[in-house]
Amino acid sequence: MTSPLLSRPGAVAADPPDEGVAAHYGDPFREQRALVAGEASVDLSHRPVVRVAGPDRLTWLHSLTSQHLEHLAPGVPTEALLLSPHGHVEHALYLVDDGEAVWAHVEPGTAGPLVEFLDRMRFWSKVEVEDLSPAYAVVLRPTAVPGAPTRTVAHGVESFVPRADLDEVLAGPVAGVWALEALRIADGQPRLGLETDHRTIPHELGWLETAVHLDKGCYRGQETVARVHNLGRPPRRLVLLHLDGSESELPVPGDPVLLGDRQVGTVTSSARHYELGPIALALVKRSTPVDETLLAGGVAAAQEVLVPA
Repeated sequence: MTSPLLSRPGAVAADPPDEGVAAHYGDPFREQRALVAGEASVDLSHRPVVRVAGPDRLTWLHSLTSQHLEHLAPGVPTEALLLSPHGHVEHALYLVDDGEAVWAHVEPGTAGPLVEFLDRMRFWSKVEVEDLSPAYAVVLRPTAVPGAPTRTVAHGVESFVPRADLDEVLAGPVAGVWALEALRIADGQPRLGLETDHRTIPHELGWLETAVHLDKGCYRGQETVARVHNLGRPPRRLVLLHLDGSESELPVPGDPVLLGDRQVGTVTSSARHYELGPIALALVKRSTPVDETLLAGGVAAAQEVLVPA
């Protein structure tokens, strides 16, 4: 689905996984500043919307995910992961309960498999799972959309709105997803499919602080979460890389991260930040010395620790 905002002056379409919305509207740095100042909104209508209704929704999701959701109060935003039996991250949900249903947005391309899995797990629970992406969209604004389910997050308020209302609710100044991505990278926040691969566990990305509750009942993958937490030795760790600004090109996801002539990790995301300059996220081996300068896609990079070694 293509956003109507792509027809606005200056709009440049984003690349996968964010296709369908604008990367920027002509001035990415100005858009970052406006977003930080609370003066701009972001069109996130490419992100699928999943709704779980029914009286058992919270206890049911509590039993399936990494988060403590059993007594989640309406309007309180949270994150939750669905893990494999071996504790690897399969889905990331950014959710809120409105008193009648749980609303979640997820990464592009993941709603179908997520809904299929949840449907298989309903058994006798009184829940209904729907992919509402054709009818609803997510927007980030300085203020909530009246009457919409909302999540207060780092750089504004996310609202779940009818897709037909996108032009109206985003009538003011807008920033593209490049601006939001630069702020996300600077904040060290991981994204499923960018910072993750088939063997990622929550500990490597700092998700223990935001999406995992360590004192809750059994759920799929919990044994791995508990074991690695107690041992304190995840195999990799997420780092923020401050890149040499004299280079004209940014490293791209998948580029190797080198210590000397030895590969110690991989670039996962990169951006140009309006204050920090060129930055990137990378997954590196836990044993990589934190004070060493690395080479990310051929660019010299200093590490900022996000997940302690």
